[in-house]
Amino acid sequence: MPNIHIAVIIIIAANVIISLKGINDYAFFEKYKFNIAGIRRGEQVRMFTSGFLHVDYNHLLFNMLTLYFFAGVVIHYVGVTKFVIIYLASLLVGNLVSFFFHKDEYHYSAVGASGAVMGILYAAILFIPDQNLYLFFAIPIPAWLFGLAYLLYSIYGMKKRIGNIGHDAHIGGAIAGYALTLLFVPSLLQTSLWIVALLAVPIIILVILTQLGKL
Repeated sequence: MPNIHIAVIIIIAANVIISLKGINDYAFFEKYKFNIAGIRRGEQVRMFTSGFLHVDYNHLLFNMLTLYFFAGVVIHYVGVTKFVIIYLASLLVGNLVSFFFHKDEYHYSAVGASGAVMGILYAAILFIPDQNLYLFFAIPIPAWLFGLAYLLYSIYGMKKRIGNIGHDAHIGGAIAGYALTLLFVPSLLQTSLWIVALLAVPIIILVILTQLGKL
């Protein structure tokens, strides 16, 4: 992995500092987490701040490690400014998707950079679809297969409400990363049409299930 860019260091530092503050300060955590009731009271800042809070050290470490490993790929292909745009847009779109699906659940809360990180991961997959990722740090799996399987699992997780995981934020972030990458590098539609089409399948399934009221 090339030397980490200062922009990535700043994003990771912001996540670490704000998350540590939230882990050790319950009032701070409650004030800035994603919460439907709070957002509907007009506290839209939660849409942004929640993306820098994490529930514990493992949650923080997993997201920041994923960001570290894939940020350089995205910066290499689109530059640092567009990388930051993809990261922040994926964070916000992930939370907007969560709000859409949970808007009537006033108790619903969530935190984490997962939506933003998924946007970066999906952007990276579009650029390096054949690179192996390592499931459980041991089992090699092509990036395109991981991306496809993870998004399909997230849709299933949304439908079945599996675990205490923001599956909808993952999906929203992935969609934002996918769409912005194609906007910034439209040549992918010619050079990597197969992966563009393949990763569109779960998005189409999500839209159809939503229209049918199945989610």
